[in-house]
Amino acid sequence: MEKRGRGGNPPSTAAPEQPLMTPRKERRPSMFEKEAYAQILRERLRESIHDVQYVEPSFDDSVADTGKEWKSALAKLKFANSYRMEPLKKFQAHSVEMKVQQILKENLKDVKYDDKVFSHLSLELADRILLAVKEFGFHRFKFIIKVLFIQKMGQAINIASSWIWDVAWDSWVAARHETETYVALALVFALYHE
Repeated sequence: MEKRGRGGNPPSTAAPEQPLMTPRKERRPSMFEKEAYAQILRERLRESIHDVQYVEPSFDDSVADTGKEWKSALAKLKFANSYRMEPLKKFQAHSVEMKVQQILKENLKDVKYDDKVFSHLSLELADRILLAVKEFGFHRFKFIIKVLFIQKMGQAINIASSWIWDVAWDSWVAARHETETYVALALVFALYHE
């Protein structure tokens, strides 16, 4: 008499299947193993610590040679991480907006719409705005300046920008200058870089 399992199926009389042999992956060393922990520390130190070099000027060389030495030393100059998570000075949108508005008003006071002129003028205005915003001294902020010129011809326009950012520290400013023939729009995005 045959024994049956719970499901009622008779037991199989075929040879049992052997599991397929797969090559074993080497396991990663644990951070608690002495050699692995030392390797992890070496990698972290290599990434975060940099020597600040000082070049002693020599008195027997000419001034031009000394300048070359200083220039080569400064090219290698790197600083260690400060691990600062917030800016020393928060971005002040209102004061930046006033300055950008002033720049637009001064530079576009008597300018008529011309698409050939505006292609170069938008780049010049963006550079001037960037220099003015950097004078405020917002350290560790990266700025993106976008200057748009829109000809007035009875049309409607929607402008949208989307970013992924930290709502606590990142900000933006929009300034507008309008004449009879065009509208100039300057957008300044301030993104905090840790």
